[in-house]
Amino acid sequence: MSPLDPQEGVVNPVTEAGRMAPKEYDGILLASFGGPEGQDDVIPFLRNVTRGRGIPDERLEEVSHHYRANGGISPINQQNRELKAALEAELAARGIELPVLWGNRNWDPYIPQTLQDAYDAGHRRLLMLTTSAYSCYSSCRQYREDIGMALTETGLDGRLEVDKVRQYFDHPGFVEPFIAGTAEGVAKVREQLAAAGKPDAPIHVLFATHSIPTRDAVAAGRSGDEPREFAEDSAYVAQHLANGAEIMRRVEADSGLSAPWSLVYQSRSGAPHIPWLEPDINDAIGDLAKQGVAGIVIVPLGFVSDHMEVVWDLDTEALQTCQELGLAATRVPTPGTHRRFVEGLVELICERTVANNVADRQAVTGLGPWYDVCRPGCCENFRGEKPTIAGADTTVGQGHDPYPAAGQDMK
Repeated sequence: MSPLDPQEGVVNPVTEAGRMAPKEYDGILLASFGGPEGQDDVIPFLRNVTRGRGIPDERLEEVSHHYRANGGISPINQQNRELKAALEAELAARGIELPVLWGNRNWDPYIPQTLQDAYDAGHRRLLMLTTSAYSCYSSCRQYREDIGMALTETGLDGRLEVDKVRQYFDHPGFVEPFIAGTAEGVAKVREQLAAAGKPDAPIHVLFATHSIPTRDAVAAGRSGDEPREFAEDSAYVAQHLANGAEIMRRVEADSGLSAPWSLVYQSRSGAPHIPWLEPDINDAIGDLAKQGVAGIVIVPLGFVSDHMEVVWDLDTEALQTCQELGLAATRVPTPGTHRRFVEGLVELICERTVANNVADRQAVTGLGPWYDVCRPGCCENFRGEKPTIAGADTTVGQGHDPYPAAGQDMK
């Protein structure tokens, strides 16, 4: 059995130390990245994304073409409206009376205003659910900072409590839609090749995720007293690799289909001299074509929904690369509002609530279930410390027990 396989009846003592006791919440905060909703929004949105980095508007205009080509509209806001409605429907179906509030990091509705509106409406304890499943600075700690900064700036710290659900990269609700989609994708590419008279030609599955700076990847999931070692020295990378292995294992077990697979990266940005995770998906496709691969299945494993980095970097650029090289190809859907994904998000909420509590914290790999309360210094912010919530070493939004000393009951 692989150490990445969950073992029945075995509790992960490392993540168990980061469990927060159930509480009585009075609302759910759906927090996301945000995106422009028209051409006039594009540059102001990009200013928000790059705030504090001194990037001139001329440079922002150069990188705005993804949005400009789509009418200045990112799909993410509408997708979050649909996800919010799906969550509300699932909560209501289970008899759970918790309203879902929505706040964005970089566009309206902004998180600080959402928190102020929540407080003015009488809310005093919220549980945050983010649209990022994996562990790294931008996927986890930055959201915890967003809340910490918003509580500080609005004067609500000490008056409004906000906690956060765990990173859910290996929750079955997130993974199962990819299992079904990958099986369908492999079958679809096989059909394309058969129609072209090449039924037995080799295919390859590419699990795609957002590239991040190598330094951030090493810091992901890492802290001074983290007792575990991760594949490629990064929890971010290890989580994706563990999911990829589980997905392909399930695809073969459920459908009999199989194919070689690898993890690739997309959406690199920033200064070219700063190392980011590689290989880039387009480079990988080119290399596979040279090796004789005839079909590609692209699985957007790092993404919750079909937002701009999926519809542009994958549906436009990566599929175009496949077309130019004469490869059969398809792109698997993201979870979006898939029934199992929405159910899984509500299960994550119920892990943390007193009423309707779900004590069994599900995870399909041995890396999880991940922490409710992040370890000290986890996913370090190299630009400087900010107020954060849901961390063992934070001073904002406390309400959790401290971690035991390193080495105590955490082998």
